[in-house]
Amino acid sequence: MKVGTRAFWTGLRATHPIVVLRWLRAGLLAIVALTALLYVVVANRTGDQADAARRTDIAVRQLEAARASAGEANKALADAIGTRAENLIGPGADFANRIAQVGTLLTSAAEGNADAEQGLRQFQFVEGQLNTCVQLANRMVSEGPSCMSAKHAVVAAEKEQDGTAEVPFTGGLIQSLQDLETIQGAAVAQQRGAHWLNPALLWPLLIVPVAVMLLLVCATCRVVARHFRQYPSPALGLAWLLTASVAVTTCLLCRSGDADEWVMAIMLPLLVAAGALTYLAFRPRIAEYRFPRP
Repeated sequence: MKVGTRAFWTGLRATHPIVVLRWLRAGLLAIVALTALLYVVVANRTGDQADAARRTDIAVRQLEAARASAGEANKALADAIGTRAENLIGPGADFANRIAQVGTLLTSAAEGNADAEQGLRQFQFVEGQLNTCVQLANRMVSEGPSCMSAKHAVVAAEKEQDGTAEVPFTGGLIQSLQDLETIQGAAVAQQRGAHWLNPALLWPLLIVPVAVMLLLVCATCRVVARHFRQYPSPALGLAWLLTASVAVTTCLLCRSGDADEWVMAIMLPLLVAAGALTYLAFRPRIAEYRFPRP
């Protein structure tokens, strides 16, 4: 192993500096191209996952508002029963408005469902609970305040508010909304901890190529200074700064999920500029060894 390593470095030192510069230029251009490819993949994947998490988070807030409206509807129903005129006024306009608001919020929240199959069944169950609640409340108009359905509608809601239902989706409307809110909230946390939003994967994936590029830049500077007695081109350092800025900015914006479209749109042009600067930084030295053919 030691003999092979020594032979490698001996052969490398014997290689003409211009050949080494060509290798370094190819390596730097390859890293810039790799960074562009990683940027496209990461931006697309993290964008999809961040959008999904954002939609589910909005759905959780809508479910919370629906649960509050259901509580107000229960209070309105209790007030209507207390007037002992429900056979004339029914459940009341306030109850109808609150229940309609619950239905609207529940429909909107279903668009941000985190689980296509299981979550859909859960939303359908809660919609069934909502329809059952409306039917029980409307039966008071024909059966009066002492009907069992009216008592069940009120008692079930009070039991839910006490938090006595321990098995998910075994209580009434309010408890079912709370269960659905809890499940979707857990899904949001799982979405935000997905692979493409995980800093432990995102940062090394984009920063390691930048670190390798810095090593190649330093090697290039050493070859140019030692063998050509020239100062390294500033374009080489600028190319590295552009590549590093794209990598760091992509990590920060993709992790937070707040990437502005105009910021992300200039990333690829910056990498194109980095590639052009890399090529131009090597051109003067390599051009010195281009002789016309006889």
